[in-house]
Amino acid sequence: MEKELFDYVAKRVDILSTANSSKQATKEAALAWKDAVSNADDKAIEAATAELIDFLEGRPNTIDGVIAFAQGPAIEMFGQETADQILAKHTERKKQGEKYCDCEACSAAVELLSKFNRI
Repeated sequence: MEKELFDYVAKRVDILSTANSSKQATKEAALAWKDAVSNADDKAIEAATAELIDFLEGRPNTIDGVIAFAQGPAIEMFGQETADQILAKHTERKKQGEKYCDCEACSAAVELLSKFNRI
């Protein structure tokens, strides 16, 4: 794997492994990638990256999913005012053509999936 691509993946893996918005399974997959590529050859890096991309496929929250969250569970979790703010923000983002959640974890996952033509 070219250094530029490796660095691109590594930067996003760092986000996925530490972001508060990452689910535990995503953090574990990101950490597994880091472990697999540490002192690895190109073939092992390629295999670990393919495994990570396979894992991420279908995981970023869609904008419709975020809107549904804001209309339901977010009210109980954060209160009506915060849920309304989330709803307004993501309804506007949807009008602008956005398709996915813009949290750190989803953004990093979307960037990786886009880079590998999987989204």
